[in-house]
Amino acid sequence: MEIAPHPPPVWPRSIRGINDLPAAQKHAIYRTLLAPWLYSRFRIDPQTLTQDGQPVVSINCPAGSRAMEMSVWHEPGAEDPVMYINMVDTFNNQLLVLLVVINNPDSPRFPIDRDADGMPTFLGTRGRNIPAEVAALQAGLAPGQVRAGLRSGRSTVPIFEQFVRHMGHDLFLVEPLAYHNAITFERYGFNYLSGRQEMERINREFQPGGELHRQLDGSTPFRNPDAWRTVRGRSWAIHDGILGRPFTGFHMYKRVGVHAGINTFPGAVW
Repeated sequence: MEIAPHPPPVWPRSIRGINDLPAAQKHAIYRTLLAPWLYSRFRIDPQTLTQDGQPVVSINCPAGSRAMEMSVWHEPGAEDPVMYINMVDTFNNQLLVLLVVINNPDSPRFPIDRDADGMPTFLGTRGRNIPAEVAALQAGLAPGQVRAGLRSGRSTVPIFEQFVRHMGHDLFLVEPLAYHNAITFERYGFNYLSGRQEMERINREFQPGGELHRQLDGSTPFRNPDAWRTVRGRSWAIHDGILGRPFTGFHMYKRVGVHAGINTFPGAVW
């Protein structure tokens, strides 16, 4: 992969604009999303994005597209990327981060992404692998995780902020896929475009005597009576359908350099 040594001095204001640049320039822009520790920890050449001469970074950003995907593997041929990023333009040219995954490649893998027939579960949104989910729960993982993370999310947010600033924006958007994602984003300084009242309602109903608390009856491994006490416990119960509907309709944003101070689960522990 040919990569320019430096990004252009002026960046386009949209993913579509970046994708329409010559390959070397857009790859140089997108590689600014890679944290310095990735290069050193996984012996990735910062110029060629290879390890021992073999490519370990894939950037999917075709001209004309309003989306980009970037995957980083800790070694050639690895089953899961150590980092995956998917971003798109919204219709009003804001930056929407659809998904960021950071895996610890040295941790055990739990195949929650495939059902018993080997079909994709789309991380539990279209199917489930209950035995794998139970094992992941018992290992301390949250819904949607095939492996433990690297606890690097807090250091990753400033990298995104710098990327957004170079694009000429002062904020970016995210859509939390699960309850624990929303709480984590709150801790990183995000605010809600929509969903804050529902998050506060969820917190109230998880308190003793509340509607959600009453459903923590031990009827499944994900509805432990003590699940309301932790972020991860609540998230597994919600993943298990305790809301009566999917966890959707939550939209958040991060203003560059600003911590919103939102906390819908006071005193939360993971």
